[in-house]
Amino acid sequence: MSLSQRTGFRNQTFVRIGLLVAGVSLAATCGAQPAADPQSEMLLGTMQAELTRAKASLGKLDPAPYFISYAIFDQQTIAITAQDGALVNSISSQSRRADVTMHVGTPALDNTHDQGRESGINSLPLPLGNDRDAIARSLWLLTYNEYRQASGAFLQVKTQNAVQSEEEDKSPDFSTETSHQDVLPPGPPAAIHMKEWEDRVRAYSAEFKKYPFIYNAVTSLTFEQGTEYMVSTDGTRLSEPGHQARLVLEAETRADDGMDLLRVETFQASTPEQFPSVAEISAKIEKMASDLKALRAAPVADPYDGPALLSGRATAVFFHEVLGHRLEGHRQRGEEEGQTFTKKVNQSVLPSFLSVADDPTMKKLNGIDLAGTYAFDDEGTPAERVEVIQNGILKNFLMSRIPIANFSHSNGHGRRQAGRMATGRQGNLIVTSTNTMPEADLRKRFIEEIKKQGKPYGLYFEDVEGGFTLTQRELPQAFQVLPIIVWRVYADGRPDELVRGVDIVGTPLSALERIVVTGNKTEIFNGVCGAESGFVPVSAAAPAMLFSEMEVQKSSHGRDRPPILPPPSTTPGGAGSGHAGGTR
Repeated sequence: MSLSQRTGFRNQTFVRIGLLVAGVSLAATCGAQPAADPQSEMLLGTMQAELTRAKASLGKLDPAPYFISYAIFDQQTIAITAQDGALVNSISSQSRRADVTMHVGTPALDNTHDQGRESGINSLPLPLGNDRDAIARSLWLLTYNEYRQASGAFLQVKTQNAVQSEEEDKSPDFSTETSHQDVLPPGPPAAIHMKEWEDRVRAYSAEFKKYPFIYNAVTSLTFEQGTEYMVSTDGTRLSEPGHQARLVLEAETRADDGMDLLRVETFQASTPEQFPSVAEISAKIEKMASDLKALRAAPVADPYDGPALLSGRATAVFFHEVLGHRLEGHRQRGEEEGQTFTKKVNQSVLPSFLSVADDPTMKKLNGIDLAGTYAFDDEGTPAERVEVIQNGILKNFLMSRIPIANFSHSNGHGRRQAGRMATGRQGNLIVTSTNTMPEADLRKRFIEEIKKQGKPYGLYFEDVEGGFTLTQRELPQAFQVLPIIVWRVYADGRPDELVRGVDIVGTPLSALERIVVTGNKTEIFNGVCGAESGFVPVSAAAPAMLFSEMEVQKSSHGRDRPPILPPPSTTPGGAGSGHAGGTR
């Protein structure tokens, strides 16, 4: 699993931005007409008719499906990217995609059991427009293909179940939930003036040209709006419109020793008009450049084990990776999972002053839009606030419709990317504390801890890029958080020293028991998270935290030197006069 504030983690690409946001038509300024209620009724009516027909026909076969659902993602997307003050692409596209999910057998044992999970879904593009016959035919073909896949997988599951040893968790493969009907009409489409935003994105990217030591800088705007439709054989009927915008600034340089250095700033809102002002974003760009310049000159950090202070943003990512993924329901069953917290319900897993909830119903926190917000999860279950840990005691897991021992129902956390099977996932993970102190006092307490342990310095992690964790038992039960801005804080009063090239590493049980005290201000990390069910947007929020002990290792990096030639001059006809920092 990985978490990043960029559109993808390292070389991975984020496919879907927004929750229950699959896109309707954009305003006339984008060249499309807004979706009307008759279109929604046409899609839902066609889906329901084909679902009824499939249930009646396939129900006569052996093996027969006991659950079928259709989901349609009707989406319009704008994507604008600029580099060095010039547009790289500007795309406005419309798409419509359908997923058929099918469970063959019985809830106690079906085709999705264990390694057969992905046999439960088939996906393909749907015709655009309002041709009911064309849409119905596509759904019919998709249903037929999915039945062939699911029925074959079910036979394999039964065979494996007969020859393999008994599983420890004998929970059913699928839970029975109350059906819900919530058909909301598409709202007024947001007006996105393409030319205006092309100019703005291009202008943001041009600002990085003032800094010759920044070799690569990309600015991207993505805006999606639309509607996700869902019908199922258990009576669920949903139509959920939504929209979400994301502006990402990325800038990269390289130190003389070959280490690539990256700074990313992400802005998330319902519409682009809600982004910060031009002046605020320009200030962020200036800060990014300043950070990169300082990082190029900073020394490489050494491996370290000792007191550490994490900012609220860094703590938020830490909890998402170290704790959050291990509290996702489906990870509590299956012989391949590490099951770190499976048998710790009603036991202490954190200091008693800490509580953790996941609340996808929360839209904002401290005035900031949260990325992991949704009304219904991707299995049609209403989103719920789940008090996962109360006063340090584990109480619950983040459940999809995959039951586990003592937790037989979903709590609205079944999430997925289009084309993938849903699993229990995080939404808005919120960490709260009753043992807090002001930030200035927290720093004093940090220095006291450094002196107490006889260390020359501690590490303060100001900002992070993201992180990832391993939860399967065949691999080390470890995590890795990727800091960007790290400072040595000296016990003897010397000024803080910026360092680079360090990753936070460790194992969850030992790391979580070393939290000493927290700050009193909550900070938010909005990002995208990749796991088995694909990439989904998430938020994590936490106060700054002091750890009595934190282990770090050196980051891996290449050895390519910075460019020998300086970049071209930004003045017409002139040779570049700015030194790139790599000439020898």
